[in-house]
Amino acid sequence: MSRRVHARRVEGVDKNIWVEFTQLAADYKVVNLGQGFPDFSPPKFVQDAFCEAVSGGCQMHQYTRGFGHPALVKILAKFYSRIVGHEIEPFEDILVTVGAYQALFCTFQALVDEGDEVIIVEPFFDCYQPMVKMAGGKAVYVPLRPRAEGSNVLSSGDWVLSAEELASKITPHTKAIVINTPNNPLGKVYKTEELQMIADLCIKHDLLCISDEVYEWLTYDGAKHVKIASLPGMWERTITIGSGGKTFSATGLKVGWAIGSGHIIKHLKTIHQNSVYHCATAAQEAVAHGFQREYEQFGSPESYFQQLPEKLQDKRKKLASCLESVGLQPIMPEGGYFMMADISSVTVDFSDPSTKDEPYDFRFVKWLIKEKGLATIPVSAFFSPEHSKDFEKYIRFCFVKEDSTLNAAEDILRKWSTRK
Repeated sequence: MSRRVHARRVEGVDKNIWVEFTQLAADYKVVNLGQGFPDFSPPKFVQDAFCEAVSGGCQMHQYTRGFGHPALVKILAKFYSRIVGHEIEPFEDILVTVGAYQALFCTFQALVDEGDEVIIVEPFFDCYQPMVKMAGGKAVYVPLRPRAEGSNVLSSGDWVLSAEELASKITPHTKAIVINTPNNPLGKVYKTEELQMIADLCIKHDLLCISDEVYEWLTYDGAKHVKIASLPGMWERTITIGSGGKTFSATGLKVGWAIGSGHIIKHLKTIHQNSVYHCATAAQEAVAHGFQREYEQFGSPESYFQQLPEKLQDKRKKLASCLESVGLQPIMPEGGYFMMADISSVTVDFSDPSTKDEPYDFRFVKWLIKEKGLATIPVSAFFSPEHSKDFEKYIRFCFVKEDSTLNAAEDILRKWSTRK
């Protein structure tokens, strides 16, 4: 065909780090600490609920309510109302989606117009930028920066957002600010005063806040996750993104949601009904059972939301010790699935000429996959082109893995270390 077949909105957003590095990891059959999914089973009560749902007769194999299975939106509303401090209306204030990914897509498509500017705090999950672009908006970036340049940065809490820099990016075209807490890939958990600073700007300039909180239950060392929607004046302007897959260590369920004031969520529903329309009934039923159980066990030692971070504390410590022992400097995450490591102290002789024009961390990760059999993810992919060069000396490890996987990774790193 001589006529252009593609829509212009897909230009410049065709490359995807997950497509490239997932394929590379599969091709080389490596130990995979790259992708963010657990390689251990979800809790038995969720597995049992899913099995019960799929063997539960006709209803569980047919369409349910398009905007969210009634059992799920009811328990989500009940559960989160007490956390947000606002009475959430299950059938107005919640949209259930095919994973948090689709919740984000519906949000950007429904709320971002041609020419709107969307401020994205970096590092950011890499789908935000292309989703803003496809909606016709312009992404504007403000990076979290290490608190003291040149000194040892030991924790994700040492990375901070400048109130002055954030305020300077706001223009009459600004529509929204996007945050991710706990952050992927850094693991930063925003403190109440940091969220209040963002909230003050949103209220002052009449902006929306899109808050990606898929790792909300995974916080460590006493860090507390705070929902920005719970701050005064923020319920009516915040869209909170959540994930059943991340919550219950079952990413394949692909159940996510957006929660916010009904006057905003109704626009997301319009996008949803004209794209996906409906999410898998049995998967929603299983997540509903999971939340019902957690509602009853909340705050007790039996709560999965307490047990999982306790389990991951040890894995996080294990990975950090291993990285330190081979000369890599881990940044201890306060939350989430991931740990960034500073690789600037390590010298590698790259022999692959095909990567010579790529960023340093991309070359390093490809070398680690091909030469050492260990998959990680380059961190500069989570930054805008204008800031990515400042962060090419970091790579991301996922520690939400079986001990056997972490042991295999440790073995690879130690062998490499002794041969250097």
